[in-house]
Amino acid sequence: MDFNNTRYIPMSRRRRIYEGKAKVLYEGPEPGTLIQHFKDDATAFNAKKHQVIEGKGVLNNRISEYLFQHLNDIGVPTHFIRRLNMREQLIREVEIVPLEVVVRNVAAGSLSQRLGIEEGTQLPRSIIEFYYKNDQLNDPMVSEEHVTAFGWATPQEIDDIMALAIRVNDFLTGLFLGIGIRLVDFKMECGRLFENEMMRIVVADEISPDSCRLWDIKSNEKLDKDVFRRDLGGLLEAYTEVAKRLGILMENERPIGAGPVLVKG
Repeated sequence: MDFNNTRYIPMSRRRRIYEGKAKVLYEGPEPGTLIQHFKDDATAFNAKKHQVIEGKGVLNNRISEYLFQHLNDIGVPTHFIRRLNMREQLIREVEIVPLEVVVRNVAAGSLSQRLGIEEGTQLPRSIIEFYYKNDQLNDPMVSEEHVTAFGWATPQEIDDIMALAIRVNDFLTGLFLGIGIRLVDFKMECGRLFENEMMRIVVADEISPDSCRLWDIKSNEKLDKDVFRRDLGGLLEAYTEVAKRLGILMENERPIGAGPVLVKG
């Protein structure tokens, strides 16, 4: 199927499949596809803190597109097909594995709190953690034993997920290092992609400053959602800085929401 020539259906005529805190999924134009719409909502602490920030969805859509396209290009399987417009992507329909996979390179956030490790400490090696996706339970941390015992994923799927996490971490670490950003940690979700009689695990959801901790290498300035969590300044400005360094935004343009902005592509 040529996904590059699929017809576009206006939002008002689409069937809504699912709505989360930051995105909405709609029925896609072809079987096996969905349209992923990025909202402007910023949430933290399991949506206890919430604000609508104009332009956030546009930035996350473009940054996630950039990262997923590069992952596709190097052979990392993802659900991403192509961007449709400033807020939407065409993606493959997958069965989401109910786990948040967190890869940590530097101590920060809950790891520092749980283990008493000073934030900013380089870890002896990258650490992969699993969290059960359940908002009512505040996404509790779980072990591989929990994952297999309760049937959330098989041992082989866990191996596949961990292999993907390592590849994504290696790619993102090098990419961000090249633009003066330290990848502290990131959250990744995976899904089961069914093609004919075959099933494979692919990277799904999004990868953006919403799901990564990104620090400026020289100043340790936060360029991610911690700006919103900790009231450190302007979230839109932080995300815009990431987009500019990636080459998605023109360097001399103002942030979205603060006036006209020119976005490449």
